Amino acid sequence: QVQLVESGGGLVQAGGSLRLSCAASGRTFFLYRMGWFRQAPGKEREFVAGIDRSAGSTDYTDSVKGRFTISRDNAKVYLQMNSLKPEDTAVYYCAASGSISTRRRNDYDYWGQGTQVTVSS
Repeated sequence: QVQLVESGGGLVQAGGSLRLSCAASGRTFFLYRMGWFRQAPGKEREFVAGIDRSAGSTDYTDSVKGRFTISRDNAKVYLQMNSLKPEDTAVYYCAASGSISTRRRNDYDYWGQGTQVTVSS
C-alpha cells in the first residue's frame, strides 16, 4: 500500500512557477506508475502528467506540454509548473497506478488529499 501527501501549492501570478511535491510512503512505491491530476471547480478530475516506474517515460496532456515537467526519485514525485495560466487553477492530486501506462483515473489505486493551485491574471 502507498500513502501520498502533496505539498507546494499556493497563489501565483500568471507567468509564474510552482513546484508540487508528493511524498510517498510504503516500500512498494517504486513499483507504481505515478500521475498528477487536477480538478477545477465544476469540472471533472483530469489527467495532467504521468511518469513510469523507472522514470524513463513521461506523458502530458496537451495543454501543459512544454510548461510542466514531471519527475520522481526514490520517495517523491514532482510537478514543476512554469508559465502558469489562470486556467491552470485547480486542486492538484498525485496518484499511484499499478498499470504500466495509463491516463485513466480509474486505473489509479492510491490518491493524495490534493493541494490547491491558484493562478491570478
